[in-house]
Amino acid sequence: MDHKRVALTVSMPPDLARKFDRLAKAEAKNKSQLFRDMFQAYQQRRLELEFFELQRYGTRQARKKGTLTEADVEALVFQDR
Repeated sequence: MDHKRVALTVSMPPDLARKFDRLAKAEAKNKSQLFRDMFQAYQQRRLELEFFELQRYGTRQARKKGTLTEADVEALVFQDR
């Protein structure tokens, strides 16, 4: 496993930096670990939002085609088998 690190510089307003420091202490993490955890949470949330948008798109398309129930979906899946 590769354990190399790349240092990043992040600038933020002083009040936000103080809040970040307090949060790191409250979580008993160093600032790097807190940032990694926050970034991973942000990435996960973006993936969830993308998934929900795809669900909404699929729902809109299904409604346009009159596919409204699970039975309708099954009929479409198995119609050409």
